[in-house]
Amino acid sequence: MALDIVTQEANQLGRLRNREVVIIQDGPSLLLFTLTLSRQTNHMETAGYLALIAAGILLGITGSGGSVLSLPVLVYLFSLDVVIASAYSLFIVGATSIVGTVLKQRERLVDVRAGLIFAVPSILTAFSTRKWLVPSIPDVILQTEYFVLAKRAMLLGIFACVIILVSVKMILNGKSKRVSGEAPNPYALIPVGMATGALAGLLGVGGGFLILPALVAFARIPFENVVGTTLFVIALNSLLAFLGDLLNYSINWSFLLSITALSIIGVCVGILANRIVPTGPLQRSMGWITLSMGIWILFSELL
Repeated sequence: MALDIVTQEANQLGRLRNREVVIIQDGPSLLLFTLTLSRQTNHMETAGYLALIAAGILLGITGSGGSVLSLPVLVYLFSLDVVIASAYSLFIVGATSIVGTVLKQRERLVDVRAGLIFAVPSILTAFSTRKWLVPSIPDVILQTEYFVLAKRAMLLGIFACVIILVSVKMILNGKSKRVSGEAPNPYALIPVGMATGALAGLLGVGGGFLILPALVAFARIPFENVVGTTLFVIALNSLLAFLGDLLNYSINWSFLLSITALSIIGVCVGILANRIVPTGPLQRSMGWITLSMGIWILFSELL
């Protein structure tokens, strides 16, 4: 019975903290279990805070990859429901990208026109997906005698496939900054923007891994401007998609703002480091880490 109380508290709060879980029990075994669980949770949360700073650094240096780290951190280290975690990820990546955009714009490194061409269809798709499609997905999508496909497993499985593709791109692009393309065609950004919006709405990802190469290939934006423009698009896309969640879910603002502040610190560090640290080796290293994470998520959720 007492163990059920612990489980109910964990589900209600979404994450365990020493001061939030209070159990009264006259037997010593449950007390030991509770203390051990609390210590493990504190260690996981500490790792989560550090990982969110790392997500901001990655976003500041490369213009992508923030949500690749932030969503798994929120799900596996802070024990949030996957839909709530994707909503929080949208806000974190969006707010962090705003700061990055402002810092880049001070150096005149944001192409606002190309960013808006990309962002408008992306925003519309992301908001629609977040507001209507995600809430309509049932908790159990498919159930047979031998197999159950839950909403969590489906979303995290799709997310794992996406970040495996992202990791391969990071590993390959870490060897070269050039992206081939023919004549400038900024309006070819529209279908890519819609695809990015669908991913943002469904999975809570910013989509920088799609935005950055599309801006280079179709809008022919110089590479020194493309990170700032990508951050601009991510900020618009993520925050406006998050508005759909404000209408559907209750947000723990104190927790969300505190972890967002950590990612903002990270993006400031990343933008400063971008001036002195070669991005190629860092991208390749992060690519291998992300690939390992994607494979682990895929196997842990679907097998």
